[in-house]
Amino acid sequence: MIFRQLFEPDSSTYTYLLACAETGTAALIDPVIDTVERDLEMIQQLQLKLAYTIDTHLHADHLTGARVLRDKTGCQVAFPEVEKPECADIPMKEGVPLQFGSIILDPLFTPGHTSHHFAYRVDNGTQYMVFTGDALLIEGCGRTDFQSGDSAILYRSIREKLFTLADETLVYPGHDYNGRHVSSIGQEKERNPRLGMAKTEAEFITIMKNLDLPYPRKIDFAVPGNEQCGRCPKNVPAEFQGPCVRFDQGE
Repeated sequence: MIFRQLFEPDSSTYTYLLACAETGTAALIDPVIDTVERDLEMIQQLQLKLAYTIDTHLHADHLTGARVLRDKTGCQVAFPEVEKPECADIPMKEGVPLQFGSIILDPLFTPGHTSHHFAYRVDNGTQYMVFTGDALLIEGCGRTDFQSGDSAILYRSIREKLFTLADETLVYPGHDYNGRHVSSIGQEKERNPRLGMAKTEAEFITIMKNLDLPYPRKIDFAVPGNEQCGRCPKNVPAEFQGPCVRFDQGE
């Protein structure tokens, strides 16, 4: 399997490139509109064919690159079935794997950060990897105070769905704000200060209630834009309009 972990610094978002080494068929998990050119250049350099973009959820901190990448490459847009936008092509369903070449991606329904969040697990031939989006982060987790977030539901998603995976499963999060790249299920079960060390649901809910996080600076345009697979809406502030202008994505 060909694998690349790519970083978008403004939103601290990780995008993941997965490709079948035999067929050159590729997918991008959580692409960002700001870094579409980088992603296309890497796909060209590796002589790959992009088959899918796959989002873990409707992001509030960036616009997805799904629509632009489909326009540029003819790939299909995959999205969790729970709230799949009409513009998306493929509903991701738990228990229904997505295969491209020899790679089989296993969707896991992990709501709580949002009501429709999915994680994706893959066997790389040596061990399992799980792309946890904003549900489980390295020594953290996604916030639950907007987009139908629910701390109790997120606790159960992580403890009952992700923490039941093999300890050696590699955890690749949707974000990291401290320069970290990868963890493991075993490490998060032991060290995650919000969820590990046998934290109870009540303890977790209290932690999440007291985070006192700022209002997401891109949410007012990112969510409606991502409901259209990454089309820039009219209310994108001037400082964030660069990708919209480059790709003629404004409404």
